[in-house]
Amino acid sequence: MFVPMKQAVIDLGTNTFHLMIVGRQPDGTYQTLFRESRPAKIGQAGINQGFIAADAIERALTVLTYFQDVLNTFDIPPEQVVAIGTSAIRVAGNQADFIAKVKNATGFDIQVISGDQEAQYIYYGVRASGALGAETALIMDIGGGSVEFIIGNRDRVFWKQSFEIGGQRLRERFMTTDPISPTAVRRLHDYFQEQLLPLANAVHQYSPGVLVGSSGTFDTLVDMQHMHEWGQWPEQGQSAFDLPLAEFYRSYELLITRNHAERMQLLGMIELRVDMIVVAVCLIDYVLKTFGIRSIQVSTYALKEGVLAVH
Repeated sequence: MFVPMKQAVIDLGTNTFHLMIVGRQPDGTYQTLFRESRPAKIGQAGINQGFIAADAIERALTVLTYFQDVLNTFDIPPEQVVAIGTSAIRVAGNQADFIAKVKNATGFDIQVISGDQEAQYIYYGVRASGALGAETALIMDIGGGSVEFIIGNRDRVFWKQSFEIGGQRLRERFMTTDPISPTAVRRLHDYFQEQLLPLANAVHQYSPGVLVGSSGTFDTLVDMQHMHEWGQWPEQGQSAFDLPLAEFYRSYELLITRNHAERMQLLGMIELRVDMIVVAVCLIDYVLKTFGIRSIQVSTYALKEGVLAVH
C-alpha cells in the first residue's frame, strides 16, 4: 500500500506564522493533513526600526515550539521542514541572531527569501488555487511587512514587485487613532501614490482587468461576506472566490468607522486580523480606485501553496 510522503511548510510572516502539512501522492497532488495559523507578531515594536524585538523573539519561539510538537506527532523531523522567512526577518539587523535562536530551540533552518522570490511563490500559489484565467490579473498579497503585486495570468507572469509597505508598518505609522481618522486615510493614499509608482507604470503597460487578492485580509473579507449573506463560513475546500465590489465596500465602511471592540463584533471577524485589516482595506480601496478595477477574486492559496508547488 502506498503511504503518501509527508511535507511541511512554515511561513514565518511578520504578523502570523503558518504551518501546513500535506501528504504527497505519486502523481504530485497532495492532501492537506494539517494547517494552522498563529499570531507571532514579530514585526511589533521593531519593524519600522529594522529589528526583531526581544519579546517578539519569545513569541516566535513559543509558536515554533508548538509547531515542532505538531510535526513530531506526524513524524516529520525538523530537517524536512521548509521554513520560509519573509519581510520582518528579511530587513532585521538582528536576522542572524534570530535564525540561530530558532535553530537552537527547534532545529528549523529558516530560508530568508527576497521580495522577488516571495512574489514568485505567491504567484504559484494563486495559480494553483484556480483563481487565474486567461485574463490579465493584478495579484495582491498584503502581509504584515511587505505587499507583493504580480501582474500575470494562468500562463505567465508579466511583472512582479515586493513593496515594504505591509500592514504592521502602515498601522504603526498611520493609525494613530481607533477608529482611523479621515486625515489618516488621506495620508495613507498620498503615501501609496508615492510608494507605488512602479506599480502604476506596470498597470499602465499591462492593463489588468481583475484584482486577485491572496491570503490574510482577503480571506477575512470573504468570511465577512459569507456570514453577512448566508450566515455561515465559506466552504472549507474551496480555494477561489468572487468578492463583489459592493460587498467589499460594505465591509470597508464598517471597518474604517469602528474601533477595535466594535470590529471584533462584526460577523466573520477574527482576532488575528482585527487591527491590521483597517490599513489593508485602505490599500485595497486605493488600488481599486486608482486603477479603475471593478472585479475582485480571492485566492485562499498563497505563499505556502506556492512553495509546495515547486518543492
